[in-house]
Amino acid sequence: MNKLMVVSGNANPKLAKEICACLRVKLGDVLVGRFSEGEIRIKVNEDVRGKDVFVIQPTCPPVNDNLMELLILLDALRRASAKRITAVIPYYGYARQDRKDQPRVPITAKLVANLLDNAGADRVLTMDLHAGQIQGFFDIPVDHLFAINVFVEYIERMKFDNLVVVSPDVGGIKMARAYAKRLSAALAIVDKRRISPEKAEVMNILGEVKDRDALIVDDLAATGGSLVEAASAIKKAGAKNIYAAISHGVLSGNANENIAQSVIKELFITDTIPFKPAESNKKIKVLSVAGLLAEAIRRIRKEESVSSLFDGITQ
Repeated sequence: MNKLMVVSGNANPKLAKEICACLRVKLGDVLVGRFSEGEIRIKVNEDVRGKDVFVIQPTCPPVNDNLMELLILLDALRRASAKRITAVIPYYGYARQDRKDQPRVPITAKLVANLLDNAGADRVLTMDLHAGQIQGFFDIPVDHLFAINVFVEYIERMKFDNLVVVSPDVGGIKMARAYAKRLSAALAIVDKRRISPEKAEVMNILGEVKDRDALIVDDLAATGGSLVEAASAIKKAGAKNIYAAISHGVLSGNANENIAQSVIKELFITDTIPFKPAESNKKIKVLSVAGLLAEAIRRIRKEESVSSLFDGITQ
């Protein structure tokens, strides 16, 4: 492992340090700053020639700044003769723009994939993509991890007797089914109509939620509007306590307030995106994925199977 090197931008240095602690390596010495006019300034302060370098940088808000930092880091490492460069992107921004669902709109998820490839990434390690087909946007290997093991391990300790796993929309059925199978729980689906990119209207609930504890599962929550609407509909249908497990807690805009005032009893998110808990919201619990990412990095470095990390997870 002496040829392994882990570096980080400014997106989530805390997660990068925790990954390094799990791997028992020190975080690489890289300057990531700004020039006076705002341009990103990067300098790698130690030798990377011939090394296997992993760049920890989720493209979370501010998305464009963090994405640009990642691209420049990749370019700097490539020009410094790193042997292999892996972009570790726990949260892949622009993933919701993965298709042309309206006339004259871009497929930005593909554009970002091209940028990463051209900047110098030899492979990508990411987690819970908004759409699995984004893996096919890359011409380099992509290792796609899932946060389900982290969530399931925590939820099993809560010892629910009569749990139902709820998908907040039809597109999340596969993920919800995987959770239901692992937790030996029932399955329900919220049928909703999307009014705008941030707002949806619940139409029906498919499945039995009455007198059950409900767990809503999804890959990300931005403003929390859809999540709160789904929780409210489930509560009206007779559910007892409502929980939610969301892989990426973007939580932009009024999300904290929306969740604090909702019927959701507790929201579980991962630390793929830095989260500063609001004083007014004690409902949010952050679970770490540092151990999972560190194990994936170790296996990639040693040329071992990464898929065995999620054997038995069918999505």
